[in-house]
Amino acid sequence: MLFRALQSSRRKIPAAPEPGHFTLRLTAEEVVVQLRRNPRARRYTLRVRAATRDVVLTVPARGTLPEALDFARRHAGWVEVRLARLPERVAFAPGALLPLRGTPHRIIHRPGARGTVWTGSEDGEAALFVAGDGAHVARRVGDFLKREARRDLVEAAQRHASALGVSLARVTLRDTASRWGSCSGAGALSFSWRLILAPPSVLDYLAAHEVAHRREMNHGPRFWATVDALFPERHAAEAWLKTHGAGLHRYGAE
Repeated sequence: MLFRALQSSRRKIPAAPEPGHFTLRLTAEEVVVQLRRNPRARRYTLRVRAATRDVVLTVPARGTLPEALDFARRHAGWVEVRLARLPERVAFAPGALLPLRGTPHRIIHRPGARGTVWTGSEDGEAALFVAGDGAHVARRVGDFLKREARRDLVEAAQRHASALGVSLARVTLRDTASRWGSCSGAGALSFSWRLILAPPSVLDYLAAHEVAHRREMNHGPRFWATVDALFPERHAAEAWLKTHGAGLHRYGAE
């Protein structure tokens, strides 16, 4: 019994789990840095993600938390410069300018008008008119954009599915930063509602891309041949997303 007690006392106490984030102090603010351990990484790297406006520190397999903290602190100036270069957030508020199907629209509040949200023009400028109480402007604009996105995406997806001779399940909308769309094995499609802010050709391409997965659940040569048959201008749409896609996430800030 004594031997067992001594043996038990020598057991190692499990190490505390590594934190998933930490706070980095900059000149005028503090930012949260997400920690991502990557066994294939060979060095520490910092990245400022424009879509989510956050900071990610990748830690190699043999990296340590003290080294990671030191690396981030030594590069705090770089982080600060990158964050400062991000475009300003745009709230759904009266006077704000936001793209609808790629065309800038001015949000104009009409408190005495009937209805909810409608498009039009004022002083030669495309406009998004919003009725009702001022406290509800942001919610009404957001709801309007999501309704328009669903209508356009469902129409495009059904059109491409018909051309390809495949069936679809439900279409859902999300607000993801990592991907613009997805397709499940059962044919359920999911898209970012922010595609309604992009030119129609870009939305159409994403719909074709996900519908093509009903034939090929991969990104091999046959998949891309299917996409090209549905949407021959995919390279132009991909180039637009690469250049402007992250900027779509700045709209709708509180």
